[in-house]
Amino acid sequence: MNFHKNSLAVAIASVAFGALPAPVWAESDVEEVVVTADFRQTDVQSIPEAASVLGSAQIEARSAEHLESLLALAPNVNFSSGASRGRFFQIRGIGERSQFVDPVNPSVGLRIDGIDMTGLGGAANLFDVQQVEVLRGPQGTRFGANALAGMINIESNGPTDVTEGYVSGKLADYDARALGAAVSGELSSNAQGRIAVQKSVSDGYIDNIHLNRDDTNNTDETVARARLNLDLDNANTLALTLLHIDVDNGYDAFSLDNTRETYSNKPGADKQETTAAALRWDSEISSALNLQLLASGSQSEMDYGYDEDWAFGEYTWMDDSVTYTPDPCDTTQGPCLADFDGYSSTDQYLRDLDRAELDIRLLSGEDGVLFGHTSWVAGVYLMQRDEDLERIYTWQEKNFTSGLSTRSSAFYGELTTAVSGQMRVIAGIRNELWRTAYDDNNGIDQHHSERLWGGKLTLEYLLNDQHLAYGSAARGYKAGGVNTDPDISEANRTFDTEFNNAFEAGLKSSLMNDQLDTRLAVFYIKRKDQQVKSSYAIQNNDNSITFQDYLANAAEGQNYGFELESDWQLTEQLNWQLSYGYLVTEFLDYEYQTDDGKFSKSGRAQAHAPRYSLATSLNYSLGQGFSVGLQSEAKDEFYFSDSHDEKSKSYVLWHARVSYDAQRWQAALFGRNLTDVDQEVRGFGGFGNDPRDGYVENRYVQFGEPRLIGVEGKFFF
Repeated sequence: MNFHKNSLAVAIASVAFGALPAPVWAESDVEEVVVTADFRQTDVQSIPEAASVLGSAQIEARSAEHLESLLALAPNVNFSSGASRGRFFQIRGIGERSQFVDPVNPSVGLRIDGIDMTGLGGAANLFDVQQVEVLRGPQGTRFGANALAGMINIESNGPTDVTEGYVSGKLADYDARALGAAVSGELSSNAQGRIAVQKSVSDGYIDNIHLNRDDTNNTDETVARARLNLDLDNANTLALTLLHIDVDNGYDAFSLDNTRETYSNKPGADKQETTAAALRWDSEISSALNLQLLASGSQSEMDYGYDEDWAFGEYTWMDDSVTYTPDPCDTTQGPCLADFDGYSSTDQYLRDLDRAELDIRLLSGEDGVLFGHTSWVAGVYLMQRDEDLERIYTWQEKNFTSGLSTRSSAFYGELTTAVSGQMRVIAGIRNELWRTAYDDNNGIDQHHSERLWGGKLTLEYLLNDQHLAYGSAARGYKAGGVNTDPDISEANRTFDTEFNNAFEAGLKSSLMNDQLDTRLAVFYIKRKDQQVKSSYAIQNNDNSITFQDYLANAAEGQNYGFELESDWQLTEQLNWQLSYGYLVTEFLDYEYQTDDGKFSKSGRAQAHAPRYSLATSLNYSLGQGFSVGLQSEAKDEFYFSDSHDEKSKSYVLWHARVSYDAQRWQAALFGRNLTDVDQEVRGFGGFGNDPRDGYVENRYVQFGEPRLIGVEGKFFF
């Protein structure tokens, strides 16, 4: 293979000497897939870490509307539902699964067009999105406490110089409908803009037998985005993003019978309204120095709640999904709720979140390279978050209210040294002051401040013009916090910061005259003071169920495995993509105390960490604008929680798409989960909620998307 034709070698050559310009022979016709979340935009085949870039073609091939429908394409990545959408994510077995009363510092960061949306995964709409980047492993230098396990970065389509646009529509099962439009173009000689708007609705996949409704778990989602690029002069550019997301979904997903038929008389909701903005200023101060300023802010209102008893009153009974209301209770027809003193309860969480960030960094320019071989980045970061919560719960005498204020200030830097034409060393460090203040109407008042640091040391080596090898050692961190349950012991009132020491080695290759790209990574993570969410059910005297949730620290844990990704253009018409992740997780030292005694989980796998995950796809161009795609994904069983031993079931899903692309329009027929497999996306155990069997402890699960067949189309102008 000739060096000047190889995208991997070109990308390495262009940055091997810091910001020095690439030589003429380093030009390439191969299109790069760029990771925008890095300090300097870098091709995915040359960034020395495990990263997946899921582009618009993959989003389209999956007919994906939300991030949860796409994440299976990245190895060792999972999500947790327990809501209308997957809101919390896990990378390499690390990540939260829910949030109720307690404040949560997520392990996996989420950014949308430069805006911090961590913990707000329900807003991860994929309309008019250019790509989704999944960075696996601690991102301590770039993102600090928000990225202990990794970062998910969503980048939408930017403004264009040429006027263009499209209108799109979709119809599918369960009365699913979507209509959207985007337009982009030049506003003046130095300004370009883009506007994109979409509304999508669906009745959802649940039938509520009691209410005789099929829309209690519905989705109703609107996204509106405006982007503006402004060239102030030859050395200064501004980029502005405005984002509004309105999610008005229902939540009625758990059934006493573990089916898609529920009996709730007061279905819940999963709502979010977010208004956000981001500003980026890039300035070439001189040939030696560049400036980047990134500022963003968001305001979000969330309403999350559910029917806790999953039933509909105390004097009815159910048999084979048929409901009766006998008077008096006729126990000859079946078990009567009244015989078991059934309860009725709802739980609702109203949250207001305000966030703001400022990130100012200096980067070396062409003449700012130190000693002729070391490029550098230095920056300062400021963040503030305020979160107010009101919990409305049947069994509380008064509504619970709390407030959390978080402030962070950090300094960071990174040096990239070209040791030779083939070898680079990258060293980064971040020092962060993390401060929190929490108070609630139960009298808990906690203030906490700590100095945190993390970073990464990477050695990369260009073995030849086809293979890049790297090895790295990284330290990530996630701040500690406070448990809010007033009944919890003072020994469990607070929990400590978790630190992860991660080691990774990888090989990225471009083979067969650039027809085959592969990425292989092996990793080992040692978790110190691992934060573990413990949750157990307490059955009250009136048979109601109260959950006691709190975060604690396991002394140690370990996570290790490997990941393989490949993209092979087998022929001019046929493309094959593959991702495979293998993951082993283990608590090395973890015990927790409940009213039933002390329990040890040492040696057990961690929650939401399947041993294997696989995704593969074949896409074939039939010619004359026709193409067909077949996709499959598989996932091993995994524990639902760290506090009980209920597991999901392993599964294999199949998807397909047939499309026709004309010059001005395109149409497609798609099917997801063609074999209608019940994949389990959230589950609980260790408690009973069914009065028909006297509240015997049971296993309860929430199912993901069933078989979905639909058509979609676009008209371009």
